[in-house]
Amino acid sequence: MDEHSYYMTTTSRLRNTADINLEARYPSDVSVMSLDNKTLILVGTAHISQESVALVRDVIERERPDAVCVELDARRFEALSQPSRWETLDLKYIIRNKQLSTLVVNLLLASYQKRLGEQLGVMPGAEMLEAVRTAERHHIPIVLCDRDVRVTMKRAWRTTPFWRKSILLSSLAFNVFDTTEVSEEDIRRLRKQDVLSEMMQELGKEVPTLKTVLIDERDQYLARKIQDAPGQKIVAVVGAGHVAGIRTVLETQQDVNLDALEAIPPTSPARKWIGWSLPLVIVGSIIGIGFQQGALAAGENALFWVLANGIPSAIGAMAALAHPVTILTAFAAAPVTSLTPVIGVGYVTAFVQAYVQPPIVREFQSVAEDIGNPRQWWKSRLLRVFLAFLLPTIGSIIGTWVGGTRIVANLLS
Repeated sequence: MDEHSYYMTTTSRLRNTADINLEARYPSDVSVMSLDNKTLILVGTAHISQESVALVRDVIERERPDAVCVELDARRFEALSQPSRWETLDLKYIIRNKQLSTLVVNLLLASYQKRLGEQLGVMPGAEMLEAVRTAERHHIPIVLCDRDVRVTMKRAWRTTPFWRKSILLSSLAFNVFDTTEVSEEDIRRLRKQDVLSEMMQELGKEVPTLKTVLIDERDQYLARKIQDAPGQKIVAVVGAGHVAGIRTVLETQQDVNLDALEAIPPTSPARKWIGWSLPLVIVGSIIGIGFQQGALAAGENALFWVLANGIPSAIGAMAALAHPVTILTAFAAAPVTSLTPVIGVGYVTAFVQAYVQPPIVREFQSVAEDIGNPRQWWKSRLLRVFLAFLLPTIGSIIGTWVGGTRIVANLLS
């Protein structure tokens, strides 16, 4: 039996009369299938549609399933259910654990979603919250069936080529700071579930590795979690673009290894080698200059390295309107941190800035709005911490290449 025949036979076996009758109660957004003596009801949502919110509530209340699965992990659920979570943010802990860049990306996404939700009249993820609340009202167990967002982001970042990363970050920044109002036609399109599938197909064309991590892997993960949910009748609330993939995984009985999907790809040896090679070249060149031209010449090149790194990094801190102590720290730390891939100057200056000028509570409350306004980045103490991370880092990168090029040239001259 060829693959197509097997697939059709399996599909026919899984879809029975009861499934068809159950599906007939609902619009095409609801898909029903039977598997291993379970009835799985997949509710595909548009994430930004009030109609999806009502549909989710209706399906759960009518079916009274044994469990409700939602396309959320613990962190995304917390983000949706606790909008004021930013107020309890331990910024210094985040900086110490090198999670500041991840926080910035999350805040940018939160800002974009908030602005989009205000224009559409419903916040993204409202249907997921409605699923949770409806299940809680009827004392139905809730299963958070999506992969940890941190794992997804790390796997996506590690598997995306460098030049693709810059394109993605540029696109993210453009969307966040774009103030163009969504037209009525755009709103109508965004509320159609097939738009999500179209977006995913386009994503696959532009960045295949990203589609694999964000969509294909999560289809597998969601399918396995839904299949393992307790009870005989399961309602799963997922984005419409995931429904087809989840059905394919279940119908073809794919062997899904959750441990493999949760593993973080290790940093490649080549990347580690490159990270340490530059410091070795710089230090080795200064030592070589000492042997060739004497200690005075070596000292002059070492001083040039300090100035080449320290000055641009300090200028970056000044451009961020950072505290004077942060500016001095940038000048002193950049020449040292540039010689190790373990920590960058940005983490040092951000920590110092957060310590000497700690953000106030009001800024945590308004950060989702402020981050979309470029002017607020220099007015808010919280956002100034991010600038104190970014701009000294850029200065240090410039200084590293200027200083390194000059020192190597002096060795070879």
